[in-house]
Amino acid sequence: MNKLFTAVVHKEGSLYVAECPETGTASQGTSIEDAVRNLQEATELYLEEFPQQEEQHPFLTTFEVAVDA
Repeated sequence: MNKLFTAVVHKEGSLYVAECPETGTASQGTSIEDAVRNLQEATELYLEEFPQQEEQHPFLTTFEVAVDA
């Protein structure tokens, strides 16, 4: 059975970091695709040790903050 998870990706230096908010897993790669692929593998390994009982999908929104330029 396949489950759908969320990947949040951001760049740190020359690497892309991918994080899964549902499980707390994270990984990195030299491209977005590599980072997400590595995150998928890390999440699969995590779920083998810590299976989830219920599906949890985060609520995604945006917000604004004042920034002095």
